[in-house]
Amino acid sequence: MEIIRFAELKPEPWRNGGGVTREIASHPKAASAQDGAWDWRVSIADVGSAGAFSTFPGMERVITVIDGELLLLTVDGEEHPLEKYRPFRFSGEAASTSALPTGDIRDLNVIARAGEFKGYTSIIELSKKRAHPVFEGQLAVLLEGKASVSPGAETSDVSADGPAGSNGSADGTAADVPTGSVELGRYDAVVGSDTRSPEVLGRGFLAVISIDRVEHAPS
Repeated sequence: MEIIRFAELKPEPWRNGGGVTREIASHPKAASAQDGAWDWRVSIADVGSAGAFSTFPGMERVITVIDGELLLLTVDGEEHPLEKYRPFRFSGEAASTSALPTGDIRDLNVIARAGEFKGYTSIIELSKKRAHPVFEGQLAVLLEGKASVSPGAETSDVSADGPAGSNGSADGTAADVPTGSVELGRYDAVVGSDTRSPEVLGRGFLAVISIDRVEHAPS
């Protein structure tokens, strides 16, 4: 079982200076977090001022406000009001700018190379009675509340692989947790597995991110 602790992630400034980003995970792991060499990336960004978003040619983005009330995102001239916990998908190469009518926000970003990977974000409410499993190809991020994670039923050797073959965060901040139930802090991420799916139990809200590889028909 792997847990990526948010407190251990290094904040990196945006290229345009409009905020900072903390990368949770990317693939391939060795790719630079700044030059878009990765095929997909999951990150949390603090947006402290209105202005242009960085472009990511050839990528598709899913953005979700996870703290704060509202982000006004203009994509290719069309304005989209993004409320908390409502994922929004758009092209990474589109011209996009933001406005912050209710103050600073924090958002969850899933960026994937179009035609190769597809990223999805779902927001679920946790339960103390029924644990939520985190499967292979998924990351689960605790957005608010109090929750713990346990390794789940073991079927074979525990795999350290994350979504779509990742090995956790790009800075190596994933912590291997062998057994037992572990408390999660806000924005901590749990890496899914196909051999021993971790289970999250508690009260609050969880973002479940899925990264699927796009299957290509044989030529």
